Amino acid sequence: MSESLKNWPSFWADVPEEDRAPMREAIADLIGRGVILGDTASGKDLFLLIRDHYQRHVEEYLSVLGMNLVVDDDFCLLQAQPRSEDCALLSQFSKDETLLLLVLWRAWDDDRSNNVHQTVILSVDELWQKFRNTFDRIDPPEKTHLESMLGKLKRHRLVRTSRPEGSTQLGEMVVEILPSLPRVIPFDSLESYLERLAHYQPTSAES
Repeated sequence: MSESLKNWPSFWADVPEEDRAPMREAIADLIGRGVILGDTASGKDLFLLIRDHYQRHVEEYLSVLGMNLVVDDDFCLLQAQPRSEDCALLSQFSKDETLLLLVLWRAWDDDRSNNVHQTVILSVDELWQKFRNTFDRIDPPEKTHLESMLGKLKRHRLVRTSRPEGSTQLGEMVVEILPSLPRVIPFDSLESYLERLAHYQPTSAES
């Protein structure tokens, strides 16, 4: 191996020069944000490049970090999925953000179980109410804090947010739950989800 390649992964020598910069960008995105959205202008070329030519290479790279590569053609996305809660990707979320993820996961699961729509959308007002109903012994976050947490989830490409034209209230903001979100905290069944939920619920003596 040449001196210039000795610090790179073993597969790097097989990657043509013109593909190396987008490969670095794709891997950095998957590690830093967890997701590449192929339905966006910036993500389409990276999605196609990895899916069609370098899936095995990226899988090899991510495996060292305790993650699997998910290629989702239906939703046109790539995702670095943690294998366990020891993965650094999950540790990036605070307790409040984890609670929000759990609420969003249930909203996604309920909608996908009852509807055939690919898109799962709710308002911040609806999300706040779902949080309150899910964690009835925990004070729901202020909506400004909710907006801040959604901003972080948006940076990780787990949700999209938008404001309807003419809206003046934060509660009117629209949240789209992306299919990448359920994989961040995957559950085999609703029962396993409820077990995790109970872990965060304070006891009667604590509340």
